[in-house]
Amino acid sequence: VQLVESGGGLVQAGDSLRLSCAASGRTLSSYVMAWFRQAPGKEREFIAGINWNGGNTDYADSVKDRFTISREHTRNTVYLQMNSLKPEDTAVYYCTTRFPGHIIVQLADEYPYWGRGTQVTVSS
Repeated sequence: VQLVESGGGLVQAGDSLRLSCAASGRTLSSYVMAWFRQAPGKEREFIAGINWNGGNTDYADSVKDRFTISREHTRNTVYLQMNSLKPEDTAVYYCTTRFPGHIIVQLADEYPYWGRGTQVTVSS
């Protein structure tokens, strides 16, 4: 499984960004998809996850009501819509996936496949 993130960049506080993660090598329609982020000097943290059919999502408290995760099976792609961005959202954002697809977990060690990440920088 190969995961490639895109859509990161430099924005100002209050702006929006949409990250994309395109998967190849395997159809991930039966997998959980998730986003983590890692800021300098900090551990990788769970941000959002979505189950195999999109019927269940989970978010970190720090991004709830600002970020939305979604997936498009026909494109084997997962998205992260990020609104009302804050400087503390600055980090490298990683896409990841695991099986089975009905259980969203927040532990990075439970995810075997990772993308290389995309940098998001929010200026104040």
